[in-house]
Amino acid sequence: MIRFALALLLTATPVAAQSVKLQEYEITALLSGNTAVGVWEGAQYRQYFAPDGSTIYAQEGARSTLGEWRVQDGEYQSIWPNDADWEGWFVMEYAGDFFWVSKTTPPTVFAVIEGQQLVAE
Repeated sequence: MIRFALALLLTATPVAAQSVKLQEYEITALLSGNTAVGVWEGAQYRQYFAPDGSTIYAQEGARSTLGEWRVQDGEYQSIWPNDADWEGWFVMEYAGDFFWVSKTTPPTVFAVIEGQQLVAE
């Protein structure tokens, strides 16, 4: 009987993971004072989100850019030099990974590193 129960447990399929849209307070807690790391349009990047609303975007082979960030209307938003308006993305979590999601771009995975870490160690 124990073998049967163990076999049943080992062959059972896991519950399907569901994506979760982060709430404003969760986005703020995730990003504020931390660095996002990922690949954007084929290039590796790091972006630091200062608690004062400033942000630094650093991409391999390019100059860093200073912008502003906020969480509003249920999404992360940023504005950069020469931008006319704020641009926003939902932040989703799926199976332990975070994703930037918008109506115009495919979901893009990123990781979060504690603190300001704009240079890879």
